[in-house]
Amino acid sequence: QLQLVESGGGLVQPGGSLSLSCAASGVTLDSYAIGWFRQAPGKEREGVSCISSSGGRTQYADSVKGRFTISRDNAKNTVYLQMNSLKPEDTAVYYCAARGYYCLVGASRFDTWGQGTQVTVSS
Repeated sequence: QLQLVESGGGLVQPGGSLSLSCAASGVTLDSYAIGWFRQAPGKEREGVSCISSSGGRTQYADSVKGRFTISRDNAKNTVYLQMNSLKPEDTAVYYCAARGYYCLVGASRFDTWGQGTQVTVSS
């Protein structure tokens, strides 16, 4: 059974960087697309980025394009989200989630979720 664990969150100043990791256990990740989502207090969960099972296709929300980069290392069973030029509005709990092979828009399309990691951008 696939399980996902996020790590790498924390407190960072505006303009700073963080790198999140989504580590899988139970099965290998090479058949799964992985999405990153975030949820701020009082707001709906929103998609941030997604990477296909092969890594050949990536997607980004307009709000993070040019600042965030998603990547994966299937040999390590891990997906990463490099976040640069962070803004206070990036503050949220960040989740990774899995679905088969291809990215689709919408949290409901993803089957397996991690517990989340808190990212706080503040001076």
